[in-house]
Amino acid sequence: MSHSATVALQQSILQTTSSSNRLRLFSGSANPIVANEVARYLGIDLGPMIRKQFADGEMYVQIQESIRGCDVYLIQPSCRPVNDHLMELLIMIDACRRASARQITAVIPYYGYARADRKTAGRESITAKLAANLITQAGAGRVLAMDLHSAQIQGYFDIPCDHVYGSPVILDYLNSKNLDDIVVVSPDVGGVARARAFAKKLHGAPLAIIDKRRQAHNVAEVMNVVGDVQGKTAILVDDMIDTAGTLQEGARLLRKEGAKQVYACATHPVFSGPAVDRLSGGLFEEVIVTNTIPVPPEKQFEQLTVLTVANLLGETIWRIHEESSVSSMFR
Repeated sequence: MSHSATVALQQSILQTTSSSNRLRLFSGSANPIVANEVARYLGIDLGPMIRKQFADGEMYVQIQESIRGCDVYLIQPSCRPVNDHLMELLIMIDACRRASARQITAVIPYYGYARADRKTAGRESITAKLAANLITQAGAGRVLAMDLHSAQIQGYFDIPCDHVYGSPVILDYLNSKNLDDIVVVSPDVGGVARARAFAKKLHGAPLAIIDKRRQAHNVAEVMNVVGDVQGKTAILVDDMIDTAGTLQEGARLLRKEGAKQVYACATHPVFSGPAVDRLSGGLFEEVIVTNTIPVPPEKQFEQLTVLTVANLLGETIWRIHEESSVSSMFR
């Protein structure tokens, strides 16, 4: 190797090492398992941090190492208890800002308060925008979110927002199962774009839509299926599973219409109230979710499969840090 080539290689190694040393990763209390997996993927340790609550419920956060001039990534989904985890994220951001971090990225695998993304009646709050404002005002310079409830929420942030998808992880798993006669089903009209993109990547599988009329929050009434599911393996695709009422009624209708198997796929396992009973009642061959939200032992059941998104998040963080393309990961 020539002298000039050797010097160039040494400079490249020094730049990469310097870049890695500037990257700092911290975890909130909402999902430390995913944060540790992301840290392993990146080959770094989670940063030390003191986190505690006072007797009246107030939270205290202190970063335990210098992050001056560093690019800091804070991993914290705003899952149950939503208010506590959101407030903890805001306090972490503020602590990093006051510690002179160069850039603070809020890594939010599950973005809570996203369902109220517009006014559907008078005198309602648009909480998706409110939460975005809080994160921005706390001092975050960038947000990395996964499978937002609606794509327009990206525009609610006045800072860059990288929106990534959990579908590649689920698609890889489904492809490994070698299912035949697949039809991808959207549980409602609002999810058609998501289901269409999912079907396209699943070898161009046909698409069906469930016509659903919602009468109240967390209460769904399913009407009929638009598309052919007779004798097929139906894959219901959604961004989250909350009370599972929509999926339960959808699965019943698909069985009634002649589907031979029904699978449910979603990125976020919120699993509120009667969700586990509805999902484990024999309507589904398998319920496939990711670990953007931790699933406690009492909410696990035989048909449940939890896939990790840690490598996907880790790769995205590295690309953001290296200022390379994120969107190319999903082409």
